[in-house]
Amino acid sequence: MDDLGSVAWPPAPIRTERLVLRGSEARDRVAFVELLASPDVHTYLGGPRSRDELELRTPEVPERWPGSFVVELDGVMIGQILLRRATAHRRPAAVGKADLGYMFLPRAWGLGYAGEACAAALAWFGGVFPGEPVVLATQTANARSMRLAAKLGFAEVERFEAWGAEQWLAMRPPVGPAGRR
Repeated sequence: MDDLGSVAWPPAPIRTERLVLRGSEARDRVAFVELLASPDVHTYLGGPRSRDELELRTPEVPERWPGSFVVELDGVMIGQILLRRATAHRRPAAVGKADLGYMFLPRAWGLGYAGEACAAALAWFGGVFPGEPVVLATQTANARSMRLAAKLGFAEVERFEAWGAEQWLAMRPPVGPAGRR
């Protein structure tokens, strides 16, 4: 995979039936702090960060880097999609591949937004980097995340222990131009 840094960022907003995926803006700062401080959001992500620390350290325009999409509903941020190169801390099967991550505020859970946003981000990625597979890792205890991954076409590669819990690594086969696998 070419580095996402080689892609003009942010790309033009990606519009779905209900959502907009775009780069972050200053108006998203409060939602980012809420997202990163939420104990519910971070149940399977190592726990929340301190709200006070986040207020001090979060830049005016947070998470503005290639591969980080804000997910917006009716003009308000409800989540984040991350596409980045998997690093050495991941399993050997994942290293160097595109790695999909997602976080949504609890008020957006159970309404299909995560699936809609992830599908749009994956379609964008397949258009920019045709032929590249995508990996995803989550705790096996996070059944909702595993169900979403399966709906998005991810299949289990392996299970492993890390960070004190069983993890699930899955891969989505490459998507070529026009969404063909």
